[in-house]
Amino acid sequence: MAEKMRKPGWWYPYIFVGGFGVVLAVNGALAYFATSSFTGLQTENAYEKGLAYNKTLDLARIQDEMGWTVEVKVEPVAGQAHQTLVVVAYRDRQGQPLDGLAVKARMIRPTAKGYDRDAVLNEVTPGTYGATVDLPLEGLWDVNLTAAGRDATHQIVRRIVAK
Repeated sequence: MAEKMRKPGWWYPYIFVGGFGVVLAVNGALAYFATSSFTGLQTENAYEKGLAYNKTLDLARIQDEMGWTVEVKVEPVAGQAHQTLVVVAYRDRQGQPLDGLAVKARMIRPTAKGYDRDAVLNEVTPGTYGATVDLPLEGLWDVNLTAAGRDATHQIVRRIVAK
């Protein structure tokens, strides 16, 4: 009985099917990780903020003209888990401390929702304001500082690393 021989190259179609299978698997994995990880940024009232963009630029110019300098220090509180001491020093154009300000800090975790913290910073010494804030996670945080007083408002954002 004659043995049936396969034609040369009989396996070529399987190479194409396998290649497309790999491409589909990789695309599926990438789509899964893209939709299940960080959800991205969301701006509330984006349309209104866009309309007020020129006003925002004017306020930033006025703030720059004030010449205030801001020094932010963040350090862990010894012996207290997740407690962080936030100290902010405000100085005017001549380097004199700015006292009597109402300073608020909003601590924002840029990579995870639900961990944001608000704090009122009390005046420790003239021009220096501080508070202890409970930051439940180590790593990167954005500190949004707002200081009001002296017929002016000053806003600044700093990125810190909490340990």
